[in-house]
Amino acid sequence: MKLHQITDYISGDLNDSAYRELEINGIGKIETATEEEITFIANPVYEKYFSGTRAGCVIVSRKFNPELYPRISGSKVPLIRVDDPYLAFLTLLEILSPKTELQKVGISDKAIIDDTAEISDEQVRIGANCFIGAKVKIGARVSVLPNTVILAGSVVSDDVLIYPNVTIYNGTKIGARVIIHSGTVIGSDGFGQAKNPDGTFQKIPQKGIVVIEDDVEIGSNCSIDRATMGETIIRKGVKLDNMIQIAHNVEIGENTVIAAQTGIAGSTKIGKNCMIGGKVGIVGHISICDNVILTAATNVSKSITDPGIYSGYRSQPQLDELRSEAILRSLSKKNRY
Repeated sequence: MKLHQITDYISGDLNDSAYRELEINGIGKIETATEEEITFIANPVYEKYFSGTRAGCVIVSRKFNPELYPRISGSKVPLIRVDDPYLAFLTLLEILSPKTELQKVGISDKAIIDDTAEISDEQVRIGANCFIGAKVKIGARVSVLPNTVILAGSVVSDDVLIYPNVTIYNGTKIGARVIIHSGTVIGSDGFGQAKNPDGTFQKIPQKGIVVIEDDVEIGSNCSIDRATMGETIIRKGVKLDNMIQIAHNVEIGENTVIAAQTGIAGSTKIGKNCMIGGKVGIVGHISICDNVILTAATNVSKSITDPGIYSGYRSQPQLDELRSEAILRSLSKKNRY
């Protein structure tokens, strides 16, 4: 694409019309991009690379000041100014990096599919060694990559992408445009054990299901447990990183994002538009309201009713946690003398 085409496509402003006809053939990181590639700066941490980048063009914010970073070679580099460089770059990524076809349209002759399963005839892809159980329903344009198991009574809606080696237990309901990465298990039994008088444990039957609504993405090696009764629910637009544990009867609200190694215990309800950092631990049977941010490694032991940023071994508003940390450090310095 030529730079004037790219500029129009991402609703930007090219800083010098002399570069309008310059051709871009790919995309790259600002540290390694070549003269034929375009790159971007969204995080100020990467502004330091502007001086030495060899990229053919850089997408920047409207506030970016190139005079603060003189070019090492003295040469100029064209800039496209936009409101949000990161979103602009993602938009461009869709057309400059075409998607690779992961699985050919059709059903592999090495797949095992129950006679009662209902599979759309519209561009469905099912790979080798997949197992599709009784009365499973699979919608249009679904891709099920090799070695995936979908057990009886599950429903997979349109445009879902399931990567290899995913296991979906019976009765699971998956909405449209969901992406599930390799190694994830959905619908396994919740951790329910009752202690007997003699000290042994008796398993509590897990009779509920998992419901995953539209536009959810689930990273690799996540575990989402079925409900004891009723439903474990992942609402629309939720994004889960890798290696996350979601216990039975948990509900996660719309457009909440959760980073890796977070664990959420049973029957906890998390609101909409929350951001949960890595290694966060959340106890069971509590609720977290909308618009809460939990910083990495925070432990939540009681309900959160006010929006805001929380952190610490025992979660508290972040400013309170920082004040406590400052006091402890101050005491430590005094004790040295």
